[in-house]
Amino acid sequence: MKMQAYLFMGVSTFFGLIAGLYAYWAWAVEGQIEWTGTVALVVAIGFGWMVGFWLWQAARRSERAHGLPPEERLDGEIAENAGEYGFFSPHSWWPLFVAMAVAFTAVGVAIGWWMVFIGAFAIILTSIGWVFEYYRKEFQH
Repeated sequence: MKMQAYLFMGVSTFFGLIAGLYAYWAWAVEGQIEWTGTVALVVAIGFGWMVGFWLWQAARRSERAHGLPPEERLDGEIAENAGEYGFFSPHSWWPLFVAMAVAFTAVGVAIGWWMVFIGAFAIILTSIGWVFEYYRKEFQH
């Protein structure tokens, strides 16, 4: 995970350099900063460092408890990473409903705020349905 952390933080640092160059270039050409692109690049810096820092901290905790993972060791073998990676739902409809609720909310911003409130309520309900879908009936764990 450390390599992924370094990649996220490296790309974010690159975005920081580009954000400075972008703001300077806009100032030199137009006489003012172009705020849309500059803010987007600064937000990309924050998001990248946030994910990278989390991956770095998770790798440190994991290494302390379990040692280096096979992908980080020079003598690591592919077979060492075999096994179960987690549970993935084979037939869930809830992600579709959550996406439709999010789309309804996004359209509500353009059409009317009453749709945003209905959409936010729909997002909450569908998210609860998605989280608890395996707590009832034949699929419960």
